[in-house]
Amino acid sequence: MKYIAPHKLKVMMGLFFGTGIAGIFLGLNNNVFYLTFLGVINLCLGGFAGWIFLTQKPRLRDKRKEK
Repeated sequence: MKYIAPHKLKVMMGLFFGTGIAGIFLGLNNNVFYLTFLGVINLCLGGFAGWIFLTQKPRLRDKRKEK
């Protein structure tokens, strides 16, 4: 998998978790199943972004190319 900058992953995690929690809250408040379902999907995407953030190897600079 391609390397993704940690800052970008943190922003994606926050957005997915925030919209997921809001979607679940609004869906359960208004008895709308699809909003709740989409909120759960957003929580899963936030968890996936967090898993990538925690498990990807740091990008090391190649000292041979620096001149």
